[in-house]
Amino acid sequence: MSSEWKRRREGGGRFALSLIRNIGRCCGRTPARALLYPITLYFLLRRGAERRDSRAYLSRVFGRPATLGEVARHIHTFAATILDRIYLLSESTRRFDVRTEGLPTLHRHLEAGRGVLLFGSHLGSFEVLRVLARQRPDTPIRVVLDRAHGRAVTELLEALNPEVAATVIDAGADGPSVALAIQGALTQGAMVALLVDRSQEGGATLEVPFFGAPAPFPVAPWLLASVLKVPVMLAFGLYRGGNRYDLVFEPFSEGVDLPRRERMHGVAALICRYAARLEHHARSAPYNWFNFYDFWKRDARASVADALPAAGDAVPGSDLERGADS
Repeated sequence: MSSEWKRRREGGGRFALSLIRNIGRCCGRTPARALLYPITLYFLLRRGAERRDSRAYLSRVFGRPATLGEVARHIHTFAATILDRIYLLSESTRRFDVRTEGLPTLHRHLEAGRGVLLFGSHLGSFEVLRVLARQRPDTPIRVVLDRAHGRAVTELLEALNPEVAATVIDAGADGPSVALAIQGALTQGAMVALLVDRSQEGGATLEVPFFGAPAPFPVAPWLLASVLKVPVMLAFGLYRGGNRYDLVFEPFSEGVDLPRRERMHGVAALICRYAARLEHHARSAPYNWFNFYDFWKRDARASVADALPAAGDAVPGSDLERGADS
């Protein structure tokens, strides 16, 4: 997968983000939302790469060239969800109208005590999961995030809620450490949420159809799921405008099983299914797509057979790796 998203510099800087945070906390969400319009204008005028990639993505969705107004709406939607993180991470969730779908299945898995893998994406807001934490305070949510990327945003948001920050599993750590941390959380019956539409730098990927063209998706999350043998559910926190979010949970697997001789085809089938559901929800909420880079760009072509052995090295020498080979 292209690592272009890793090389993009952060927009706005610490001062601008601190300003939004302080205005949002002191003056309220409504005055802070007024700032989103100049922020949108800044990105339209100064961030040509993101503007071009937004237009390219929206053109794929709409089947025609996207307009500048549609690009502006795309950027504004992203800025709105960034602002809302301040309130969601501050546990100020009651100000939002969050409509949930698929909770009975999720609750059934949690009540079984096995833990659940929640596979999400950079579509919409993953922070809206905090609403679920309020509904089930006895069930911890552990989120796997790369602390190093987007450091300015990470530092400001962690300052809002140190308790939430302490539960984050750092995706930038070495593979075995990440895998063991996830395994430990699941053993305690936690929900572990991962964003599975981007790979870590150097991670193996597999190209599957997505909006009419091959796009690379990471392989490692699916191999990890096959080792852990816990239920996998898809999670989408879609921003619908104003203060409304749709929090959608979809059952995906009762437990991924990938026998060694069928692993290539099994992973390909899983990623194809996931990409199809991601495309479905992206079409229903097109301005929620927050991958502001060329998602379809490939650094190098890799076959399924090339990708899988590399991804299998994610947990070398550990009990997890031995479980995958059984």
